[in-house]
Amino acid sequence: MLFNARYNTLPPRLYHHQQPVPLKGAKAGHFNAALADELQWSETDKQAWVDICSGQKTFAEFEPLAMVYAGHQFGQWAGQLGDGRGLLIGQIIDKHGQTIDLHLKGAGSTPYSRMGDGRAVLRSTIREYLAGHVLNNLGVASSNAVGFTSSEQGVQREKLELGAMMLRTSDCHIRLGHFEWINQYQSDLLPEFTQKCIEWHYPECLNAEQPILAFATQVIQRTAVMIAKWQLIGFAHGVMNTDNLNITGSTLDFGPYGFMERFRPNWINNHSDYQGRYTYQQQPSIGHWNLWQWLNNLVPLCPADYDKEQWKEDLAKCLEHFELTFLEHYKLGLAQKMGLPSFHKNSFDCAMAFLRILQSEQLDYTQSFIRLQNHKYEAIKDDCLDRRAFEGFLAQYESIRAHQDTDALDAEMAQANPQYILRNHMAQKAIELAERNDFSEVERLFTLLSRPFTKQPKLETTEDLGPLPSDVPEVMVSCSS
Repeated sequence: MLFNARYNTLPPRLYHHQQPVPLKGAKAGHFNAALADELQWSETDKQAWVDICSGQKTFAEFEPLAMVYAGHQFGQWAGQLGDGRGLLIGQIIDKHGQTIDLHLKGAGSTPYSRMGDGRAVLRSTIREYLAGHVLNNLGVASSNAVGFTSSEQGVQREKLELGAMMLRTSDCHIRLGHFEWINQYQSDLLPEFTQKCIEWHYPECLNAEQPILAFATQVIQRTAVMIAKWQLIGFAHGVMNTDNLNITGSTLDFGPYGFMERFRPNWINNHSDYQGRYTYQQQPSIGHWNLWQWLNNLVPLCPADYDKEQWKEDLAKCLEHFELTFLEHYKLGLAQKMGLPSFHKNSFDCAMAFLRILQSEQLDYTQSFIRLQNHKYEAIKDDCLDRRAFEGFLAQYESIRAHQDTDALDAEMAQANPQYILRNHMAQKAIELAERNDFSEVERLFTLLSRPFTKQPKLETTEDLGPLPSDVPEVMVSCSS
């Protein structure tokens, strides 16, 4: 590996150095060989992956550390938080010259654990491992994982579960909450920390007239693009706290996430979210709210020659980019999913009509778009109680597509509509088998979700293609992990 230990160069008040507490009786779970190649792991590293992914092997080139940050959780100020069960154990250069974080989850308690045990369980580890994998393959910026290990070590949650560790990778683990912690507790560090964030992640902003405003705009735009892509594939993060969003707009911290099955925009996928704050339909507005909170922490960075009130106004103007960027990417992406020309004045209204049908008829989000892509209009209509509504939509849909290059539009549909998503019951089956030391279903799903846009009839099962029957209870997922 080629190391670039840059976070260690920041003031030590921002982290705590410590070694991971190895997982007892660690055994192989699953290894992402393709990602290891991307990260330029040597054959020696690959041979030692179980030791690396279970906390038994660290690197002389990087002293492991736990980051400290703060955050707003479920809309309320939560004070100091931090890496309570994870350690940054390396920063390395990938094949593209980009610095990538290696973050070991389940590595033991830290000063930021807040009474937690610092461990991870096999259930949540498998869910995060597969989620990062499929999001990356769906074209959504996200953390990923090199591998995970299991054990016979018990970890207490609602019940006693098997302990596990996972080596997560991301282009950035600096969260919006880092700025909140610094501004609240160590404000003298804010200028240096912000400067480093710009140098490391947005160097193009250094040449702007006001680098901090350019930086803020870039963070806002990237976050808007990420959330637009979430909405397009029907992904609900479940815990969009300010400490769970990073500054590069890549998905981080999977817990009670879910992929939309029957189209219910107000679906609460996180059963710890009693108020429905983090439902699918709320994600754009919550992203906007989180970024507003974050911008407040940049107010003290007003240049000496700048009017303070004008600085606040200019920071607020940065946030205007959020809605514009989100709508631009969402509307374009939705037109592609529908096989409609993005420039047509009625394309978005037509797409909204289709979504209203999916909602009222409780049809499967992913497979309904696949049916539309395959021109199986009668099959969709047969599942509708209100057949007239669908016929009205179809008439508008076909009139818009008339006189267009439908081959090109259909090709765009094939690139925009996945054949497979990670449904909760799919993950749950893999978890239940893994808890019996059978990782074959993890392997099958990992392979299937490596090419989610490609039909794989020899690998898929019926359960991969739709929701469970309505009389079967859905898999319950909460913040417990």
